[in-house]
Amino acid sequence: MNKTGIAIHGGAGTILKASMTDEKELMYKDSLRQALEEGWELIQNGNSATDAVVKAVEILENNPLFNAGKGSVFTNSGKHEMDASVMEGKYLNAGAVSSVSNIKNPILLAKEIMDHPDYVYLSGKGALDFAEKHNLIFEKDEYFFDQYRYDQLCNALKNDKTMLDHTIIGGSENTDDDKEKKFGTVGAVALDINGNLAAATSTGGLTNKKFGRIGDSPLIGSGTYANNNTCAVSCTGEGEFFIRAVCAYDVSALMEYGKLSLENACEEVVNRKLVSIKGEGGLIAIDKDCNIAMPFNSKGMYRAFIKSGKKPEIFIYRD
Repeated sequence: MNKTGIAIHGGAGTILKASMTDEKELMYKDSLRQALEEGWELIQNGNSATDAVVKAVEILENNPLFNAGKGSVFTNSGKHEMDASVMEGKYLNAGAVSSVSNIKNPILLAKEIMDHPDYVYLSGKGALDFAEKHNLIFEKDEYFFDQYRYDQLCNALKNDKTMLDHTIIGGSENTDDDKEKKFGTVGAVALDINGNLAAATSTGGLTNKKFGRIGDSPLIGSGTYANNNTCAVSCTGEGEFFIRAVCAYDVSALMEYGKLSLENACEEVVNRKLVSIKGEGGLIAIDKDCNIAMPFNSKGMYRAFIKSGKKPEIFIYRD
């Protein structure tokens, strides 16, 4: 039987055990486990890698712990603008969406876009019109409201800052010290029984973001990439840096043209290239031989994986 596997992430950043309660840590691990196991069940039942990554991300989008879907942060105008993308490695098919509101699961919209080959990337009102035409589920603003996320917005407005997905509310939290910050993106990568790879990523963006800002998550090649000849990648971090470095595709290119292993390609991108331009974050990746890499240059990253013959492994911190 061919090797199969799936890996997921729920964001990276300054995630410290010292500032995490036992209860909160358990909540994160249980949430990651649920998404991992449901995606893995699809793989084991012979479903495609695409089905698995979309399902895993959909589950994370439904969980307010993560900055995607239901847990999305607020923009400067008090709205939610969500982004997502999905790509499958066999034919390089891809679908992406950005700046959409009231869509329950942006990853399902990205998947629907991918299934219509006339398009790859839709945004804003046009994307919502497409979603309505194809019967995607919409939710009212109240569904997306979370008091903690709203408090984050109030704090950001008070300090006139655009903030990362922080998990500590405080007047000086948007600094470069050791206060907790989290790059709130969710993602999944998988290899199925037929040797096909897929990747998916979803995010609610930055608290207090303005001017229609879009990060790397919906950008094929920057935040998401999959190619059956090499690997599937989903990124999480400071989006502007991941865009400049074209991180997801660069891992694949280093493998295809530079003949690097998955581990070495990921190391080059995350701990050399990104670091050299002061970019922070991480990624998850799986290659055609079911090797899995989950590097990050931040203090922590919510991450988990499982593959053939192995038990699931779930991590939060660096050590």
